[in-house]
Amino acid sequence: MSEITLTLILLILLFILLGSGIWVAFSLMAVGMTGMMIFSDAPLGEVLATTVWGASNSWALAALPLFIWMGEILFRSRLSEDMFTGLSPWLTHLPGRLLHVNILGCGIFAAVSGSSAATAATIGKMSIPELAKRNYPQNMMIGTLAGSATLGLLIPPSIILIVYGVATEQSIARLFIAGVLPGCLLVSLFVGYVIIWSLLHPDAIPVGEPPLPLREKLRRSRRLVPVILLIIGVIGSIYSGIASPTDAAAVGVLLALVLSWYTGSLSKENFLEGLMGATKTSCMIAFILVGAAFLTVSMGFTGIPKMLASWIATMELSPYALLAALTLFFIVMGCFLDGISVVVLTTSVILP
Repeated sequence: MSEITLTLILLILLFILLGSGIWVAFSLMAVGMTGMMIFSDAPLGEVLATTVWGASNSWALAALPLFIWMGEILFRSRLSEDMFTGLSPWLTHLPGRLLHVNILGCGIFAAVSGSSAATAATIGKMSIPELAKRNYPQNMMIGTLAGSATLGLLIPPSIILIVYGVATEQSIARLFIAGVLPGCLLVSLFVGYVIIWSLLHPDAIPVGEPPLPLREKLRRSRRLVPVILLIIGVIGSIYSGIASPTDAAAVGVLLALVLSWYTGSLSKENFLEGLMGATKTSCMIAFILVGAAFLTVSMGFTGIPKMLASWIATMELSPYALLAALTLFFIVMGCFLDGISVVVLTTSVILP
């Protein structure tokens, strides 16, 4: 049987399993087992046991539940209210006015959360009611929130960058540094789009509130100071070399608890809910990583990644053409799978 036929069989099996609602981790393991049993003589049980232990026994992976817990704590705090109060006085003069709160708020929260879902929920629970009360257009309210929330995947500390670093054995600190400039670029593009759209549709944006004196603006912006200190404490400790990402994550949890206590939103119920939410999410991601690691190893035994890499090389694509093709591929994959699943599913084939 040719490698192309083998690849198609396993790909069809994967999509059948994913489409039937089976957990992503189980689907990845099932495809890996199928490939090894049919196309390899390697001892399946030994490879599975060794891979599962090796994928889960990683110190870098310890940062994952800590950053997730930090985001869960902040999600249950008054952070979104503080950010709206602190940002809105400075944005009323810009075309688009308070729509920029969604963008900048998501950018700031992404720098302390690492999760797009947490970013959208935290910023949205405060900004959407306030913008709706002021009669901002609904499509722009939802659009700016949904688009800007994806910054949680890019701006460090990003959960998906940790997953990618663990799956590909890359430096997580270097990946975090690499995410800063694209994240800032996306924030600028989102702001620019809202400005242009607002200038083209001036009647769609409600009349702004009277400008506040500088002293009042600064007084309201004091509520942003704890968030800024949290960002400096977490990201600054990594970039300065004082702490590793895992150490910085532990510092972030401690600072998030202090911030939540300072704002009066830390209670026994919130603490336990945040802890359980972080545990569930971390276990899900770790399980997917284990399944992806086993699929990667099994694909190595079948020789599929090497064959696909050779096939792509024969096409003689330029680097930009290859990046364009991969971009379209990831857009299609993103319609069906979450970001973490896409990363762990494709790295074994695309990275070579």
